[in-house]
Amino acid sequence: MARNTILNPNARKAMDQFKMEVANSVGVDYNQAYKGDLPSRDNGYVGGNMTRKVWEQYQNSIAAR
Repeated sequence: MARNTILNPNARKAMDQFKMEVANSVGVDYNQAYKGDLPSRDNGYVGGNMTRKVWEQYQNSIAAR
């Protein structure tokens, strides 16, 4: 299985929305359809911040138990 495969097909729209929100919050223009012109640094910045936010939410959820 590829590492970037969405396990639940119903989550695709939510993940795309999450990606757009994170990109906007860090100042990356992710609203264009073709993203091949974006530098890998920008894409990595968005992905890294997505991971950071998910990890932070998980830590908060287990801390609240």
